[in-house]
Amino acid sequence: MSEGAALRVADLVIGYGSALREPLSFAVEPGNVLAVVGPSGCGKSTLLATIAGITPALSGSVTIGDREVTSLPVNERKVGMVFQEALLFPHLNVRDNVAYGPRRHGVDRSHARDEADRLLTWVDLADFGDRSIEELSGGQAQRVSLARALAAEPDVLCLDEPFSALDAPLRARLAEEVLAIIARAQIPAIHVTHDPTEAQAMTHGSAGGSILSM
Repeated sequence: MSEGAALRVADLVIGYGSALREPLSFAVEPGNVLAVVGPSGCGKSTLLATIAGITPALSGSVTIGDREVTSLPVNERKVGMVFQEALLFPHLNVRDNVAYGPRRHGVDRSHARDEADRLLTWVDLADFGDRSIEELSGGQAQRVSLARALAAEPDVLCLDEPFSALDAPLRARLAEEVLAIIARAQIPAIHVTHDPTEAQAMTHGSAGGSILSM
């Protein structure tokens, strides 16, 4: 992960052929969270997909650190994604799920698994490496998904309603844990939600946290 690389979005127009909304401009500093809140269909997930390079921008720019990445493909942007569903590989144990990204990029198995164990400690799952995915609760699966995203050493982390399938107490607890992890990793993060209370929770513990309403 590249510490100190801020995310900057300038006059970004998102959509599929036609604009979903007016241009967006914002900046997220390392270790901080921008919570994007709004109803279904307003373009929250499309914004994340555009920043990640999954969906092309209609106009405007996305800059990470000193690199403008607007026209770069997904694999050159170094944007980590965590979704509503954990989307873990059922045939791999917890450790190998986290190690999957580094292994795919040529890191040797031993080093990748050591890094996976380090990140599992970060997300408070240090003793879960050998467990199967079927043994995990919903909150544990989402923390494994977060560790897997961080294992790819992203410069930006995008969280697309990762707590929406969980009950309210667990959402609140995970919000605190994820904020601490983002601060430790010192990368900018965007957290999408339809819940204003969750948006407040995700920015409350971040010194430079802010909310964007869509």
